[in-house]
Parts: sequence; C-alpha cells; structure tokens
Amino acid sequence: MNSSKCLAKWEAGQPVLGITLHLTDPSVFELTSLMGMDVIWVDMEHHSHSIETVNGLMRAARVGSSDLMIRPGNGEYNQMARLMEAGANGIMYPRCRTVKEAKLAVKSIKFPPMGERGLDAAGPDAHYGLTPLSEYLVTSNKGTFLVIQIEDQEGLAAAQDIAEVEGVDLLFFGPGDFSLQGGFAGKFNDSRYWDAVEKVADSAKSAGKLWGTPAFSSEHAKKLLDMGAMLITYSSDLSLFRKRLTEIKDEFKHLGINFS
Repeated sequence: MNSSKCLAKWEAGQPVLGITLHLTDPSVFELTSLMGMDVIWVDMEHHSHSIETVNGLMRAARVGSSDLMIRPGNGEYNQMARLMEAGANGIMYPRCRTVKEAKLAVKSIKFPPMGERGLDAAGPDAHYGLTPLSEYLVTSNKGTFLVIQIEDQEGLAAAQDIAEVEGVDLLFFGPGDFSLQGGFAGKFNDSRYWDAVEKVADSAKSAGKLWGTPAFSSEHAKKLLDMGAMLITYSSDLSLFRKRLTEIKDEFKHLGINFS
C-alpha cells in the first residue's frame, strides 16, 4: 500500500482536496492520480461497482500519488475489510447514526488491539506478502484512516460522541441526504445547512478530530476552510464531463450546429 498522502498532510495541519470518480475506466484513475489529486473518492454505496472492479481501479491509481477513499454501503462491515485488503487508504462509512455503528466500523478495518479485523496479509495492502507481518500490522492500523459520514438529524445529535470513538479520524457531513431528509433538498443556502455544518465542525473539534464536507465552488470551499474543514471534496468525472459537453453544445450553436 502506498503511504497516505492525506494522513501526511493532516499531520502537517494542511487540508486535502478530493474528487469523486464514477467511471470505471482505469485510465481515468491513472490520470487523476498522476495529476496529484490528494484523494480519489470511490462510491460503492450508490453504484454497482464490484470489489473486483474497484480493486483494478485502485491498482491503476497506485501509479500516481492519490489516496483512495472507498465508500461502501451502510452496514457492509465485511466488505470494508476486503476493500482495505485491496489497497484502500481510507474508508468512508455512510449514514452513521450511533456510536455503536462507528465502533463496528473501527473494528472492521483495524487489527487488534484497536479492532477485530481478520488477518490475511496476502493482498495488495501487504504487497502480496512481501511486507513483514510486524510492519504490516502497524502500518495498516496507523497508515489508514476512517471517515464517518453524518447525514441525518440522528447522526448530527450524536456527532460528538461518534467523533470521540477511538479509531474515527474524521467526521464528514453529507449535505445531500441531510437536506433531503430535512425537507430542503439541494438548497444549500438554507440556514439549516449551515447550522448542521457548524454542528459537525464543533463536534469534531471538541473531540480533537478532523472534519470535512463537499464544496460546490472554490468560494464555498473557502468558507468551509475558514471554518476549519480538512477534507474538501469537489465535483466528479461525470459532472465535469457533462459540464464540458454542455459548454461545447453552447459554443457551436452560433454555427448552426444543434444537438438533439
């Protein structure tokens, strides 16, 4: 496993920027990582990627310097361990509402004494058995990170207790589901959005942990960074592709070229 760029930057007091990649062409991951993005977020909660597919995508990304943060579905604890074995630098656990869930996530991705992860030591994260076991056990625990997503009122109410769980590195506010469940879907200028962001930030700080959330522009990101955010995610390959195709259509309209 490559050493974690995110952990190194956080230790130095620096925020990190990530991008979500939805497409499953390894060259997209290879290019993104070669360009030096801090972290690539792979979403297995809302997409149909298999672990085998994600394993290949992570392998492509390892030619560059990007960390790989994988989000499984809620409650998919066994899958989390397999993703770590495939070489993930970090796990983002979604829809967390309770301390119990956070502790189960820690147990799933950390070896004893911190967790209860089973030992294989033959996958990419152990360089296929080339890493000495004593070194592997230490680096697997200390060199990987766990991000816990807060996405509803129940999770928000428990945010500080969740952040205080040993092994949780960062709280990540999920504005999409939070706004959907709160009845203001996608309205991120709503005061309820900012109140929730502040609550997550304060909870993480009180527990001595980091926090983050998606940003929708550089101006938005600046506000979040000023509030102490240490993990900012911005856009995705699909969003950028769609945006540029729309711009191309608009650019060529004056030439009489139209698209159905």
